[in-house]
Amino acid sequence: MKAAYIDVHALQTLPYSNTNRDDLGSPKTVVFGGYERTRISSQSWKRVIRHEVEQRLGDPAVRTRRLVGAVAEELRERGWDEGPAEEAGRQIIVSAGMKLEPKKKGLEGRAQDTSVLFYLPQAAISELADVASGYPDAIGAEMAKKKPSKQGVLPTDEVTQILKSRSGTINLFGRMLAELPGGQVDGATQFAHAFTVHGTAVETDFFTAVDDIPREDDHGSGHMNVGEFSSGTFYRYANINLAQLLDNLGGDEETTRELVTQFLRAFIATVPTGKQNATAAQTVPELVHVSVRADRPVSYAAAFEEPIQSAAGFAARAQTRMDSYAGQLNRVWWDDTSTAFHAGINLDKELPNLGSRVESYPALVSSVLENTSGSAGDANT
Repeated sequence: MKAAYIDVHALQTLPYSNTNRDDLGSPKTVVFGGYERTRISSQSWKRVIRHEVEQRLGDPAVRTRRLVGAVAEELRERGWDEGPAEEAGRQIIVSAGMKLEPKKKGLEGRAQDTSVLFYLPQAAISELADVASGYPDAIGAEMAKKKPSKQGVLPTDEVTQILKSRSGTINLFGRMLAELPGGQVDGATQFAHAFTVHGTAVETDFFTAVDDIPREDDHGSGHMNVGEFSSGTFYRYANINLAQLLDNLGGDEETTRELVTQFLRAFIATVPTGKQNATAAQTVPELVHVSVRADRPVSYAAAFEEPIQSAAGFAARAQTRMDSYAGQLNRVWWDDTSTAFHAGINLDKELPNLGSRVESYPALVSSVLENTSGSAGDANT
């Protein structure tokens, strides 16, 4: 079987928490199967996974509209004066043929933001500063003009090549940069919003903070407010397109393997950071199921369209539901299209439809890699 996709599914219980809130501070929700569920957005979980992968690879990236200020700060650390440093940062954007946001009243002393959000390797900031360092006279002459030129003074090819550079996570998750030809990268992963396998209700927590330096007439707290939280067992899902990832990496199978490894590890190991100081909802998945597929990715979200009803917990019942759905899928689907594995905590029952059981999450990742070895290149043909 030629591996084309890797599906990763997880069941994970979060206690009283609010790891991803909406604009009003409430846990995000979705109505699914006629019941409101707690939801954690794909963007929220994907961000902590991205940071975890970057940290483990030692390959950080930044997503920012403050590139002018970042380049200026780099140049100031090299001894440039503030004015020329900021102009150099501005010239990076102008020379690439891109736009800056107009300066706002009251913020004249702040570097301009770019009109688009850049996503580029952290090292690119120093590389852009290196380019600007070669043209101090041209940058000074541009500063002296009453009306800035619309044409930049830095070499366009050098600047745009750096702006289009990639890190490992850019190759994994992709990049939208339509304003810069050749800067867009098709993502090799799809990432679903996590949702509870059962109905939930948001709970309101009234809290107070005591002022440690009270006045004589104080009869209450120094601060009162409310927070909103929920709890539940979440179904999580993502997939990796091996051919796309290999293409993004120019055919580098070793780096493809490393990125798959770190993505799977980070998917299992991370939890979004929202309200964690107040709730410490630092759980791990009770069950992780990975399927290496030859045909197309398949989510099991439909297994939980009918919410699980229980007065004695949801995690164990969710495991049984997932196994049952996988079994039904296997019966109606084509043979020899997938190889599957699973591992988990407190698995007191057999889950035969989730593939071979392994004893640990590291062993699970290793089993997946063994079954994709040599297939990524084939998937591209």
